[in-house]
Amino acid sequence: MRLKEIALRLDCGLAGDGDLEITGVAGMEQAGPTELTFLANPKYAHKVRNTRAAAILVTEPVRGVTAASLVSSNPYLDFARALALFYQPPRPAAGIHPLAYVAPSAAIGEGASIGPFACVGERARIGRNAVLHPHVVVYEGAEIGDDFLGHSHAVVREFCRVGNRVILQNGAVVGGDGFGFAKRADGTHFKIVQSGVTVIEDDVEVQSLTSVDRATVGETRVKRGAKIDSLVQIGHACVVGEDNIICAQTGLAGSSILERNVLLAGQVGVSGHLTVHDGAVVYAQSGIGGDVAPGAAISGSPAFDAREWLRAITAFQKLPDLLKTVRQLQKRIEELQK
Repeated sequence: MRLKEIALRLDCGLAGDGDLEITGVAGMEQAGPTELTFLANPKYAHKVRNTRAAAILVTEPVRGVTAASLVSSNPYLDFARALALFYQPPRPAAGIHPLAYVAPSAAIGEGASIGPFACVGERARIGRNAVLHPHVVVYEGAEIGDDFLGHSHAVVREFCRVGNRVILQNGAVVGGDGFGFAKRADGTHFKIVQSGVTVIEDDVEVQSLTSVDRATVGETRVKRGAKIDSLVQIGHACVVGEDNIICAQTGLAGSSILERNVLLAGQVGVSGHLTVHDGAVVYAQSGIGGDVAPGAAISGSPAFDAREWLRAITAFQKLPDLLKTVRQLQKRIEELQK
């Protein structure tokens, strides 16, 4: 594909030879002489001078670089869009594979593809152009919208609802039982029936080996556009807000509420029955024990303001020396008091 065609499709400005033939996209250090790369962060501008790429996506042309430039207001986004021009994952043909099982009462939308050993239960509904790769399981009464993509071993449990354009990566579980038990007088545990459902709204992606539990009563809900990384636990009756980003190894205890545009970095722990308000950012390995204010950036365990946390963690490393100084001062005071 010629560079000028890519510029047209991405609606980018072009500085340089538009007739260059581009064969693919790659990172700045790996790109070859027929590939496109990108510069999203100005602090890495010095690396551009060493790239072998034919062209670079940038916010403005870089001086001293011979490579052509595609000028973009968001090079990272346009790099992602350029990737899609060169690579699309294979899509299986429409139809139900002979080795799949689809219950007689299930409804399958036009253009759907159901792979070998996939299973669709009674009264389940699958939308148009959905793809169920091998070993995907959709339980009885589940409802799935159009353009769904379920990778192998993804599961949608009974009566759960999944919207349009949802992606479940390998091993994701929607609607597994919430973790609920009542203790008997003798100390044994009685399992509480998890009678609620999980609802996944449109344009959500849930990555590998993540569990979004069903509610004890009512529902667990993941709202439109949320992106949930691998190895995340969403407890029963939680709400994950629109356009949230939840990174790997994060856990939400039951009835946690995340509002819009919340970012939870990796290994964040959220105790239950609290609200993280709009636009909050929680840094990696933080533990949240109470409500988080809108737009706050917090760190630590227990988590508090990230700037204060940085000061605290800096001081923490100096505690042995501070303790030694305090003891020396205390000793001098005791000597003066004698």
